Amino acid sequence: MSATDKTGEADQATTIPKGYWESADGSLMPVSKIAEVDKARDAVVRRLVEAAEAISADLAKFKSLAMSEIEQFIDLSAAQYNVTVRGAAGKGNVTLTSYDGRLKVERAIADRIQFDERLQVAKAQIDECMQRWGKGANDNMKAVVAAAFKTDKAGKVSVGAVLRLRAAKIDDPKWLEAMEAVADSMHTAASVAYVRFYRRNDATGEYLPISLNAAAV
Repeated sequence: MSATDKTGEADQATTIPKGYWESADGSLMPVSKIAEVDKARDAVVRRLVEAAEAISADLAKFKSLAMSEIEQFIDLSAAQYNVTVRGAAGKGNVTLTSYDGRLKVERAIADRIQFDERLQVAKAQIDECMQRWGKGANDNMKAVVAAAFKTDKAGKVSVGAVLRLRAAKIDDPKWLEAMEAVADSMHTAASVAYVRFYRRNDATGEYLPISLNAAAV
């Protein structure tokens, strides 16, 4: 089967008549009217995306295998002390190193934090503080507050910027109430697991990451 026929039948074969391709705007175009360079471009894109999807699937399987082996090793190590590791204790960050120290595997768990409606309560309390302090409010503090409640395109605030508010040493009852509201508004939406691999450069002693990111290789 030619590349032209194959592409014509690849997507939505039941709705696209033989001898036609569907264009980006949803219209049907006779294959005979499509420029050869457009056909060649389509073939390159499809071939590369198919290969990328296969690699992505392999990476997903490898990550699952790596996580499973790390957990099994943690259980094996804990068994040496007649301990069974369960729950959060078995899901934390861990670093495993080869016997010669040249190879390293890291498992990291990152929590995705989100805020509920009480963050807006905290903002109102902070605004009250800023108004009361008036000209006495530090310009740097004003900038920190503005950054904390600036939203991105998705309407979300920066967790790091909000947490920087809590680091400020301000002994004001209303401010302290606001910081309590910030703390109460925080929830762990999800936990994301990462696994990273390193090989040591013996000349420098530095651990160099083994990149599984196409942009970094």
